Amino acid sequence: MKLSRRTVLASAAATAAAGSLPQLSYAASPPGDVVGKVTVGYQGWFACPGDGAPINGWWHWSRNWGQPPSPSNTAIVSWPDMRDYSATYQTAYANLGNGQPARLFSSYDQQTVNTHFQWMQQNGCDTAALQRFNPTGGEGPTRDAMAAKVRQAAEQYGRKFYIMYDATDWTNMQSEMKTDWINKMRAYTSSSAYAFQNGKPVVCIWGFGFNEANKAWPASVCLDVVNWFKGQGCYVIGGVPTHWRPGNEDSRPGYLEVYHAFNMLSPWMVGRISDVAGADHYYNNVNQQDQADCDAHGIDYQPCVIPGDLSSGHRRHGDLMWRQFYNLKRVGVQGLYISMFDEYNEGNQIAKTAESASWVPSGSQIRALDEDGTACTSDYYLRLTNDGGRMFKGQSPLTPTRPTVPWPAQGGSGVIFYEHVDYLGVAGAVLAKGNYTRAQLVAAGVQDNWASSVKVPAGWTVTIYAEDNFGGQTWVRTADTPNFTTLSPNANDQLTSVRIT
Repeated sequence: MKLSRRTVLASAAATAAAGSLPQLSYAASPPGDVVGKVTVGYQGWFACPGDGAPINGWWHWSRNWGQPPSPSNTAIVSWPDMRDYSATYQTAYANLGNGQPARLFSSYDQQTVNTHFQWMQQNGCDTAALQRFNPTGGEGPTRDAMAAKVRQAAEQYGRKFYIMYDATDWTNMQSEMKTDWINKMRAYTSSSAYAFQNGKPVVCIWGFGFNEANKAWPASVCLDVVNWFKGQGCYVIGGVPTHWRPGNEDSRPGYLEVYHAFNMLSPWMVGRISDVAGADHYYNNVNQQDQADCDAHGIDYQPCVIPGDLSSGHRRHGDLMWRQFYNLKRVGVQGLYISMFDEYNEGNQIAKTAESASWVPSGSQIRALDEDGTACTSDYYLRLTNDGGRMFKGQSPLTPTRPTVPWPAQGGSGVIFYEHVDYLGVAGAVLAKGNYTRAQLVAAGVQDNWASSVKVPAGWTVTIYAEDNFGGQTWVRTADTPNFTTLSPNANDQLTSVRIT
């Protein structure tokens, strides 16, 4: 059965409130791998028959994992953009709108995890919280393997990761979570990529105090587990109810001592807001008060930022997500938690998603990113996260106006470099005429030694340099170039600085 974190929507109605920009502040801790950073929740919970995973089924893609996903047997509410995956698996859906077969990825393939962590690297996602549900049942061996795959990808792409235990439906949680940490997960803290905060390995526990039948542990049990992990030398994050502080609505009463025992609090937000007014309501009535309570108790505050449920039409082509970035920067929070990176079966993903009906199975009624009439590239919410993270870190100005363009202008407006050949992968910002050093290109989303194709407006000249400050080997382009490997010498992944005239 698919596990979901959806709960009843909290009522939300409010007006926007102006506020001054605080300095980047730290309630209890200096910058580390979660304080001052953008963390993404990473499920890694998709599998397909034939991928070698012990679970051997359409894990989280279908309601009946023994049968391929189809319109009558599906757990999918958003369709992934599949163009960057080397291993894919045929579903029982009709072909995509463009005629291509409807295939899906498996998280069990290392190339899939590598691709996801490369996207994180390219889009300012500093740390990944690997979700770990009860590993003692049938999903355990597959989840064990996923931890190793995440470690490898995080090390390769220079990202941090930590274990995030989800206690949902975990009957013997109190003893088994401790055993799992000692016998299995603690070993990952030796990785150069494992997240540390205040010199301590980071662990998150999600689910304590929620007013739900599958999370009914007494406060004394929850407090014991939190204090045990702290006794193991861990920095412990609590994934807690939205209304943890008053102890009502989605929170059980009487758990405040549990919440205050955590080093960092990350209240859940999925399903709580669906528009900008809702985001402003939480800014005025929840986020500021949460931050004040955390400050008073020496706790770091890491609220959720959600892109919005695509399947319900909540995203407002990025305006909902940007409003949260703006509001939380004004609050002065210590970290951001993006919910979630890859949750295609609940509609909250920021990872690359079908951009139009051409990339969704025909007749499926699955919404693409252009569902509200605004065309968005498949990587739009990754780019939006990158821009929001830059504002959070003080690397760009505070602004209530979303700076991220849903679909970068093409044609005569500027030069666009692309990550892959044939204008695929991540697109850099549209570049006007001028000179761009390595630092200026990186700031525009064009990573060093990264570009593989370019679109050049008619009449423009692009001079590519292999070294910073316009030195080294050069290549001159006066027209669109779909494949840098065809140039002589090979220009693929060589761009470091550029002059555009």
